[in-house]
Amino acid sequence: MQRLSPLDALFLQSDSPAVPRQIATLTILQPGEMPLDYDRLLRIIDERIDLVPRYRQVPRHVPARLGAPVWADDENFDMTMHVRRSALPSPGTRDALHELVARLIARRLDLDRPLWELYLIEGLEDGAVALLFKAHQALVDGSETVDLAQVLLEEVAHARDIPHEEWNPRPDPGPVALAAATLNHTVTRPGEALKTVERIAGRFVRHLPAVGSGTPPATGVLQATLSRHRRFATLSVSFDDLRRVREFHGGTVNDVVLASITGGLRSWMLTRAESVTPKTSFRALVPMSVLSDGLPTSLGSRVTGHLVSLPVGESNPVVRLHQVSYALKDHRETGQAVAANELANLPGFATSTFHAVGARVAMAEARRDHHITITNVPGPFDPVYLAGQQVREVYSCIPLHGHRALSIAVTSYNGRVFYGLVADRDAMADLDVLAQCIAESMEELVESVSSARRRAPRGRQRPKRDGA
Repeated sequence: MQRLSPLDALFLQSDSPAVPRQIATLTILQPGEMPLDYDRLLRIIDERIDLVPRYRQVPRHVPARLGAPVWADDENFDMTMHVRRSALPSPGTRDALHELVARLIARRLDLDRPLWELYLIEGLEDGAVALLFKAHQALVDGSETVDLAQVLLEEVAHARDIPHEEWNPRPDPGPVALAAATLNHTVTRPGEALKTVERIAGRFVRHLPAVGSGTPPATGVLQATLSRHRRFATLSVSFDDLRRVREFHGGTVNDVVLASITGGLRSWMLTRAESVTPKTSFRALVPMSVLSDGLPTSLGSRVTGHLVSLPVGESNPVVRLHQVSYALKDHRETGQAVAANELANLPGFATSTFHAVGARVAMAEARRDHHITITNVPGPFDPVYLAGQQVREVYSCIPLHGHRALSIAVTSYNGRVFYGLVADRDAMADLDVLAQCIAESMEELVESVSSARRRAPRGRQRPKRDGA
């Protein structure tokens, strides 16, 4: 029996209606000659699920909570309880898709079944279909288990035959065996057992707003007491635009992404008539990969949370970019930063798994004093496919936690950069305005390059490139 790690046990124990501990990925497929239908999707998952056996397992609690739960096969596993079908009302607008996704990501997973769901969403206005992958944070750790999207999406346009064996669940261990195994585990590994108890018991200190030195209060434009409902918004920009800004002004593509979000937050606050002074800033927790022996052939990289001050009070977009770049300079100069192309070239569609790992880091470091979580993961430069259909767009959804009313996940893929915004429904009724402001902030940065080139005399040297 494999036991949940202390962090996974914490995620499971602290799941609540207002703060469901789940990550999600929305993919939109390019319309093709043979649209993906529900029965075909079931067959594809049935062929691949052997690669992620935990997707047929459920956490079993130990009697009297003597230790962390263990993973056990679900003897009543039914694929159709996890793979569901939905449709947008005609004409299937993007706003309708956002509304549906917001409702689905706010809905808690059934903790008595394997901790994932997949929705096939039909009826998009251009004839496309979408897939929404949902998984509990206790399920996807990037080591023992990767995100389902990583095993379903592939680099070839034609469907491949995957060896498949008939699955027979192992018998449920039962309460007596669970208790006996836990007592043995406690005797043989007392340090790990104590750590589990401390993690679970200490969750009240870590997640209640009034306790814990680093937890920000429920005040401010990005903070609120979370409700049970969410909003979701998306935008996408050209990767070439980000690269042009990077090449001209220096820094990295990640710096440009964070600068675009910073400018978007500034403009959004002004639309709300919020006070913005030259000193206004927000602290962002940005999970970043650091080198490990596994890269680039595996997902064994370590991910750490990096605190970045977003200079929202700065009115000049170029100065904002330089300030963000300077704030991240220390991370680049450690020699441990992972190049974007190494992450993008990992086998399979590892992007969704890296977002999940980043969200785990943000939750584990909830006590650190920050206002917003931003994950930015480079994806493959070439198209990926599901059952022969090309993935056109991909957006990740990072869960909210504490009193933080907004999270942003950024994914680069196939020449585009996709932003997925998740917000508390009551706190941010104008999330779509923020998305538009981020897009306009990116346009400001692109225009700064064009304007500088028009003004500059011939022969001017571009700033030295500082990485991807």
